[in-house]
Amino acid sequence: MIHDKYAELAARQEELLSRPNEHNTDFYNGVYDRYKHPVLTRHHVPIHWRFDLDAGRNPFFMERLGINATLNPGAIYHEGKYILVSRTEGLDRKSIFALAESDTGIDQFRFVDRPLVWDDVDPNETNMYDMRLVKHEDGWIYGIYCSEQKDPEAPVSDTSSAVAQAGLVRTRDLKSWERLPNITTGSPQQRNVVLHPEFVDGQYAFYTRPQDGFISTGSGGGIAFGLCKDILNPVIEHETVIDERRYHTVYEVKNGQGPAPIRTDRGWIHIAHGVRNTAAGLRYVLYTFATSLSDPTQVIAKPGGHFIAPYDDERVGDVSNVIFCNGAVVNEKNEVFIYYASSDTRIHVATTTVERLIDYTFNTPEDEFRSLQNAAQRARLIEKNEQLLRSQS
Repeated sequence: MIHDKYAELAARQEELLSRPNEHNTDFYNGVYDRYKHPVLTRHHVPIHWRFDLDAGRNPFFMERLGINATLNPGAIYHEGKYILVSRTEGLDRKSIFALAESDTGIDQFRFVDRPLVWDDVDPNETNMYDMRLVKHEDGWIYGIYCSEQKDPEAPVSDTSSAVAQAGLVRTRDLKSWERLPNITTGSPQQRNVVLHPEFVDGQYAFYTRPQDGFISTGSGGGIAFGLCKDILNPVIEHETVIDERRYHTVYEVKNGQGPAPIRTDRGWIHIAHGVRNTAAGLRYVLYTFATSLSDPTQVIAKPGGHFIAPYDDERVGDVSNVIFCNGAVVNEKNEVFIYYASSDTRIHVATTTVERLIDYTFNTPEDEFRSLQNAAQRARLIEKNEQLLRSQS
């Protein structure tokens, strides 16, 4: 017999799931639109994924398998639906992957079916998270995620040191998933690995982030590019850094590729995350850059500063002052949906268009890297605007 409390919670949840989203009119920058409500939170997770509904087994209707957060989703536009593969974190810290879909892309996302599973080929894998979804020209949909395990070189007393590698799965229907071998590189640690959606020189191309430690980059760091001949034996022998860290920027400590780059007629537009240190800890923001269509390793445009940063309530959560994105999609109208998590707690969407994204990436001034030069850069803009205002008065 189903517990009486279930109907009450289900009705309340349906109000949340059915709620329309609206533009956040308090925010405007001309580049993208923000929205009033997150698109996915822990409260969206189905009740029967969290509670035992049987009144006999669960007389007090306790939440048996609670959810702490939904964050860092892979995203894909598939058969007319906007689909997220959400990193869905339980109260036990373990992350699982779960599909949520929407007809609009901005609201009414609903989790579907059950959490994703595949063959357990790596008994040392403890946690998995932050999947990037890519429709590749070979016909498969690939998912690359962070596969984490305890550092085998750490002493027994050290129960926090970890090793991260890039796990690889693929599917054709988003229902049945095939686990492939982990991606192998020469770097001790790999996170933020992303598959380029097209072949390059007849090979699979990847964006990587070579790193010495799980947290610290050490001698590594930067967004790198590498090729692999066989996706069933994914070995990247050479990594070439194409977007380096740099002192006193929003990406001075770490940076990494977000979702797969977006193809435009001007070049591949990348959404990346940058990390800098502050007195309150690490601050994560997003930035963009573009690479050449003929040579994906050549950066041809890079606006200065951040693209999206934590705003108002987005600043607060499990890991505060963090914006992270590993999912963005373009629909048939060339509308762009950028799915980002705030403070490792909830998922939001920002919308723009390919045209606006091109304008921002190619026409926003680059960072001059020195305060006096940046002041002169702003003064030039002010002077042009003052001349225009005088001419119109």
